[in-house]
Amino acid sequence: MRIWKVQVVFIVPSWLTILMAAALPVSEVRGAIPLAIGYYGYSWDQAFIISVLGNLLPVVPLLLFLGPVSDYLSRYSLGDKFFTWLFARTRSRYIQKHESFGLIALTLFVAVPFPLTGAWTGCAIAFLLGFRFLPALGAVATGVLIAAGIVTATVMGVKILIF
Repeated sequence: MRIWKVQVVFIVPSWLTILMAAALPVSEVRGAIPLAIGYYGYSWDQAFIISVLGNLLPVVPLLLFLGPVSDYLSRYSLGDKFFTWLFARTRSRYIQKHESFGLIALTLFVAVPFPLTGAWTGCAIAFLLGFRFLPALGAVATGVLIAAGIVTATVMGVKILIF
């Protein structure tokens, strides 16, 4: 008797892979644009658009739900201790020094294409500072656009130098 083994292969389209890479907190546009241009061969404008859209996907849910989720988790002892520690630490170490800059500082923070700076961290900062939804969304989106421009220009410059 023969047993047939069936292998199912699910192929994810390249644009969806780029979109998902841009939506992840680790890579964001800093990883998605080089992936799109360098690996998949997308043009710079296609890579820019897909990556920016992917990076902005989690921004609205993050800005809308960080507050309710932290409020819900703060009802429990462990959650309350964690958020009390997080808010106190963040305010004392980072926010008090830069609070006067407000939305401009948030935009510039998101725009710098370094590790741990980006839309995800920008949303956390906006939440911790208590920014309203629309101004925070505008600042984060502007920062993502600037970061995507910097990363795209860098990748295209490296591509020209190598090839």
